[in-house]
Amino acid sequence: MRQRWGSAALVALGVTLGLATAAHGAVTTAPGLAKTDEAGESKPENGTETKPENGAETQPDTAAEPNTATEAAPDNGGQTKPDAAGETKPVDKGDQATWTGKDAAAYWTPKRMAAAIAPAHGRPQPRHSVVDPEAEALATNPGAASKLSPVARHFDGIASVGVLFSVDGNSKAHHCTASVVHSPRGNLILTAGHCNPGSRAAFVPQYTSGAATQPYGVWAIDAVYDYPNRGTTGSGADLDFAFATVLPDDQGRVIEDVTGGNTLAATPGYRNDVTVVGYPSVRNDPQDKAVRCDTRTTRLSGTRQLRMDCGGFYGGTSGSPWLTDFDEGSGTGRIVGLIGGLNGGGPKGPHSDRTSYSPYFGPEILALYNRATQDG
Repeated sequence: MRQRWGSAALVALGVTLGLATAAHGAVTTAPGLAKTDEAGESKPENGTETKPENGAETQPDTAAEPNTATEAAPDNGGQTKPDAAGETKPVDKGDQATWTGKDAAAYWTPKRMAAAIAPAHGRPQPRHSVVDPEAEALATNPGAASKLSPVARHFDGIASVGVLFSVDGNSKAHHCTASVVHSPRGNLILTAGHCNPGSRAAFVPQYTSGAATQPYGVWAIDAVYDYPNRGTTGSGADLDFAFATVLPDDQGRVIEDVTGGNTLAATPGYRNDVTVVGYPSVRNDPQDKAVRCDTRTTRLSGTRQLRMDCGGFYGGTSGSPWLTDFDEGSGTGRIVGLIGGLNGGGPKGPHSDRTSYSPYFGPEILALYNRATQDG
């Protein structure tokens, strides 16, 4: 059994973040979905890409960054205040009489999983593998001479990160990345807010393409917690994150006891060494495997967000955790960001997979975490 947090550790989280829980997010189980184009890809809510507030390219910012883990992120003058309104609804089971782990495993067959598309992420849909042979060689041999920028490499994945599947109002299967987060009940996962889990939502840790039985099972989603005023444009993009509670499996186990969990932490500053793990959808990546990149973050100029430069993070990787202090043995670390935020987590245009964005984790995400752990 994996060890979980108790109440004392929850208090420690509050100390780590150095914040009080004054605001609450919304609790939903079937939030509205982003608009989808004819190709099945979702677009940012205004139909166009949003530029950083200064209208410039997203270059690292030279302004001073917070120098301690408890220092609040700088205010850009237009930060959205979290909406205190929220509600809880029964999970949308679709036409299912029940929605349990057994139901989720029966519904999410290998074929349905492979057919799932990515929601709004602002990324193109290539018709080739996310990692070409030259880039793969560079990723496995960092000493090789090449002018290529850092690139994600395929690997077998880790138990605490997996794929979030759901069905939208048009009966299209959606695919995002999510991660298990330490919590008192051991039943919490974190993803991007714009992933909008719809009906028949399920989480598959360390998703293995084509497997008749997934290595860590298929887990039914019970409820989703996000901010009503979150978005992928403007100041609402600072709130582009969401938690979801996961039901126990048929043996009564909670997910964190099976997979382990990552520690939620305040973003310590704009410059962090991180390990990013995600799952591009098969439409973007024919190998249909997890990708990983070890890189360094900087500030997304003109915003209160972070950026990282590493190729291979196409549609489907929204929600991918940015982990510091990653432990290779346990496959866990401290989550200080995730792919999301402005434009759903990245720019548009050629080679857009090479740059990803993240909201800055501050008081808003702690308030939402506390709401999810108290209600869930």
